[in-house]
Amino acid sequence: MKVKSKHFVLSLIGLVLGFMIAFSYNLTKDKIEQPKLSNKSWDRDFQLRENLVEQEEKTRKLQKELFSRQEEVTSMEKQLSKEAHNYSEITKEMDKYRMYLGKVKVKGKGLEVTLADGDYNSSGDVNNYIVHEQHIFKVVNELYASGAQAVAINGQRLTRQSYIVCNGPVITIDGTQHPAPFVVSAIGDPDVLEAAVNISGGVMEQLVNENIIFSVEKMEEIIMEPVLGSK
Repeated sequence: MKVKSKHFVLSLIGLVLGFMIAFSYNLTKDKIEQPKLSNKSWDRDFQLRENLVEQEEKTRKLQKELFSRQEEVTSMEKQLSKEAHNYSEITKEMDKYRMYLGKVKVKGKGLEVTLADGDYNSSGDVNNYIVHEQHIFKVVNELYASGAQAVAINGQRLTRQSYIVCNGPVITIDGTQHPAPFVVSAIGDPDVLEAAVNISGGVMEQLVNENIIFSVEKMEEIIMEPVLGSK
């Protein structure tokens, strides 16, 4: 019995020692292999971080280049806009001068001032009752000064080279004779033009005092053809 008990105890001790040795071996093996796995993972993470840093650097360079190109485009757009604005202003000025020179057809709202000879009562000088060139000049100058864009007399367009001469009961405009009544047409703001000729002490009052029949009418549309021979 004693011998068997000793064998059992020894066997048990051997089993426990064997288990402990195996456990210790596996634990040591795991500890040895673990760093190897960790090192591989660390290398992979390090490489990923390096790639990420490299891509971020490329992105920053591209963004910087993009901002630079955007500034260039913005500068070019501003320059083009300025040039387009200048071109538009020049075109408007050229159109305005062509209109003043009678080189283009124009139409728009405006005013018509009609000047007619006064009623002669057989007393005094008859010349004091008819329309003269100075009367027409006063009306035309007042209309231009009030913003008229184009002016015509009895349908004949005036230009900067036009001349008006009185020959008795008729007037000659650029070589063409016109009898009374004389209709002075002006394209422009009808309200402004009317106020200018009707102002107290103005053209209408002066001409009425000189025995001229003076009438004014606002027009929704006046059409003036270009002067013959204009280019």
